[in-house]
Amino acid sequence: MPDNIFLHISALLAITVSIAFLIRLMRQPLVIAYIVAGALTGPLFLDLMDGKEETYELFARFGVALLLFIIGLHLDIRQLRHIGKAATLTGAGQVVFTVIFGTIILRLLGFAFAPSIYLALAITFSSTIIITKLLSDKKDTETVYGQHTIGLMVVQDIIAVIVIVALGVIGQQQVDGSALGGSFAELFVKGILVLGIVYLTARYFLPAFVGKIAASSELLFLFTVAWCFGIASLVSLAGFSLEIGAIIAGLTLGSSPYQPEISSRIKPLRDFFLILFFIVLGSNMVLTHTAAIWVPSIALSLFILIGNPLILYLIFRWLKFTRRNSLLAGLTAAQVSEFGFVLLYTGERVGLVSGEIISIFTVVAITTIFFSSYLIIYNEQIYRFCLPFFALFGPDKFRQATTVTRPFDAWVVGYHRIGWKVCEALRAMKLKFAVIDYNPEALRQLRRLRTPSYFGDIADVEFLASLSLRRARLVIMTIPAEDDQITLIGHLKNGAGSKTMIIANAYDYAAIERLYRAGADYVMTPHLLGGQWISEMLKRKTPYARLFKTLKKEQAKLLTTLSV
Repeated sequence: MPDNIFLHISALLAITVSIAFLIRLMRQPLVIAYIVAGALTGPLFLDLMDGKEETYELFARFGVALLLFIIGLHLDIRQLRHIGKAATLTGAGQVVFTVIFGTIILRLLGFAFAPSIYLALAITFSSTIIITKLLSDKKDTETVYGQHTIGLMVVQDIIAVIVIVALGVIGQQQVDGSALGGSFAELFVKGILVLGIVYLTARYFLPAFVGKIAASSELLFLFTVAWCFGIASLVSLAGFSLEIGAIIAGLTLGSSPYQPEISSRIKPLRDFFLILFFIVLGSNMVLTHTAAIWVPSIALSLFILIGNPLILYLIFRWLKFTRRNSLLAGLTAAQVSEFGFVLLYTGERVGLVSGEIISIFTVVAITTIFFSSYLIIYNEQIYRFCLPFFALFGPDKFRQATTVTRPFDAWVVGYHRIGWKVCEALRAMKLKFAVIDYNPEALRQLRRLRTPSYFGDIADVEFLASLSLRRARLVIMTIPAEDDQITLIGHLKNGAGSKTMIIANAYDYAAIERLYRAGADYVMTPHLLGGQWISEMLKRKTPYARLFKTLKKEQAKLLTTLSV
C-alpha cells in the first residue's frame, strides 16, 4: 500500500466496519470487532500498519488519555456513601479474591511472580461499559441485582484508578532509572505542587471560565480537549504518567454543572481513538508460541467465566442476597474490562509487561466478552436451569423474612408510575391489599402509609412461591418489564383452580398480544389511555387557556399526594 497515512486509516476502518457488522449480527459488543480487525491488519496477516507503528501508537495514547479523562469526569468518591455496604464489599471482595486465585493459576502455569500479579490484576476488573449497555438493553438497570452490579462496578472503577495511578508512579520511576525509596520524597513534593496548582485552578478559575465559554458548544469542546491534554502533559512533566494526568483532568471537571455536556461532546472523539487503541492492541497479538499463549488463555478464560461468577455468588450469599440475585449478579460480571488493556498497555510502555502477556489477555478478553454477553442476555434461563440443583438445598433461607401467610384481596406490583393511584382506589374500596416493589424508597413511603409491602423481584420464582398470590382476587401489574410479567402470569396460572384476575401493563403494541397469550385477563396500555384522555379533554368546549390551567392544578394536587 502507498505510504499514505490517510489511505492506511481508510483501509483499516473499512475492514473494521465490515467485521463490526458481522459482530453486531451476533449481538456482541463491538470491542471484539476492533481487536479482531487489529489482528487481521497486523503483522500476522495483512500487515497494513507496517512502517506506521509510531503513528498508531500515538493514536492509541490519545484514546487511553480520553478514556481515563471521561472516567475521571464521572468518578465521584462520594458515591460510595450511596452505593452501600453490599456493593462496596462485593466490589472489593471480588477484586481481592480474583487477584489471589488468578495469581495462583498463573504461578501453577509457570509464570514468574511479577507477570502473574500484573496479569491477575488486569483480569480482575469487569467491563462497566459492556455491563451497563446489556443491562440497559434488558431493562434490568433498576432491578435488585442490576443496581448492585452497577454499584460494584463503581467500586471496581475506583480501585482500578487507584491501581493505575500507583503502577504509573512505580513504572515511571523504573523508566527514570531511580529507586522508589530514593526519589519518593522528591516525587511526593512534585505531586503536592502539581495537585496544588491544579486544585487552585479548578477551584477558583475553572467555574467562572467554563461558565463564560459554555454558551458555545464548539468552544467548550475545544477547551475540554485542551484541558485534558494540558493537565496530562503538566503531570507528565512532573514525573508522573500521562494516564494519571488524564484522570486528574477529568476529576477537576467532574463537579462542573456542565459535566453532562462536556461528557457528551468528548465521547465521539474518545470512541474514535479508542477504536484505534483496540486495533493497535489486536495487531500486537503474538501467536507464534501457541502453547505459551493458548493454555494460559483458556485457563484464565474458564476462571473468569466460571470462577468469577462463583466468587460473586458466594459473596452476595454471605451478604444474605437471594440465590437468584446472587447468581444473576455473578453472571453479569463474567468478562474482563477495558481497564485491563489500559493497565497492560501502561505496563508495556514502561517495560513491566511483555507482548506475550498482552496477547494472553487479548485472547481472554475476546473469549470472555463473547461468552459473557450471552450469559447476561440469557441469565434468567440459566437461573431456571439451575433451580433443580438449588432445590437440593431446600428453600432459600434468605427469603423467610418475606414469607407471607395472610391472604390479601389484591396485589399491586410496582408502586410508582401507575401503582400509587391504584393503591388509592383499593384503599377507598376498603380492600385488603399489598404491594410488591424492589425500590427501597417506594417501600419506605408505603411503610409511612402503613400499607403492607414486600421487597422483591417478581422474576424470582422462589420469591413468588413465598407469597400467597394465588389466593387473591386481583393482581395488578404496573411495571414495564414484559418478561417479568409473563413470569408472574405463568406462576399464577400454574395454580390448581386459580381464579385470580390478572391485569398486566404494556408499553408497545406487540407486547399486548403476547401478554394476552400468556394469560392476562386485561392489559393496560398507558400510551393509548393517555392519548384517549387528552383527546377527550381537547374536545371540550372550554377555552384552552382555562382548560390547561385547570388540568395543571389537578396535576399538582396529584403530585403532592405522591410525594407525601
